[in-house]
Amino acid sequence: MTRSSVPLFHGVITALITTFKDGEVDYAAFEALVEHQIKSGVHGLVPVGTTGETSTLSMAEHKAIVELCVKTAAGRVKVIAGAGSNSTAEALELTQHAKAVGADAALVVAPYYNKPSQEGMYQHYKHLNDNVQIPVMMYNVPGRTVVDLSNATVARLAQLPNIVGIKDATGDLARASMMRLEVPEDFALISGDDPTLLGYMAHGGHGVISVTSNVAPAQMVALYNAAAAGDFATARAMQDKLINLHKALFYDASPSPTKYALSCLGQCTDEVRLPIAPCAADVRPKVDEAMRLAGL
Repeated sequence: MTRSSVPLFHGVITALITTFKDGEVDYAAFEALVEHQIKSGVHGLVPVGTTGETSTLSMAEHKAIVELCVKTAAGRVKVIAGAGSNSTAEALELTQHAKAVGADAALVVAPYYNKPSQEGMYQHYKHLNDNVQIPVMMYNVPGRTVVDLSNATVARLAQLPNIVGIKDATGDLARASMMRLEVPEDFALISGDDPTLLGYMAHGGHGVISVTSNVAPAQMVALYNAAAAGDFATARAMQDKLINLHKALFYDASPSPTKYALSCLGQCTDEVRLPIAPCAADVRPKVDEAMRLAGL
């Protein structure tokens, strides 16, 4: 893959939920959700990431959702297919599938549970780089994986032609500035945490893979556009409207509050799969109020 002088990915990239109905994937609702996201102005979509409950999807469901997302998007926005696993062979299979069905990139989380070393994580991503010609975005979320991709490892991987960016869910904004000094100019620095988008962009970041934009896509796009234009006063005003929603969507295990919010908007059911339980009764009023404050 030929690298350009600007990042391949930027803006608001929605970490899509997976819609369910009566225990099965609701493909019609998913397709409608994708259409709504695109019409609301988002810059990209991530099917079957963490928010998409990938851990409880079958391999067949996972692949079908990626394929439907790519087909529905039809080139109008970038599709970054979730393709992470703590098995390098399985991550390769999912990344190859993403390439085969026409996804623009693969999002690959740092290998979780088996606690690899920095060298092990480097070799994991290098194996994908060497065997599939598709852009790969790393995903660093130590709170879920237990392991942490160090800036030094990210900098090593950023030299490989197919490793094009990182979803950084560490919440460490100073780390973003340090990373920016070590990676190529065209390496995409994407926040993986909605509340930090504003600060992350001030540190030189290029956007967010967002949970909140499932519920408030147009509002998240407005926040991003203001920050990208250097209008931080307007961006802060948007942040003030959204900050309670950012928080409320994680008052219970994600994505149950997000699915509850979307069910209130008539876009899907609030069904989740075990071990995620439906949004708790005492959390729902907090989500309702956060949606009201966000103008929803």
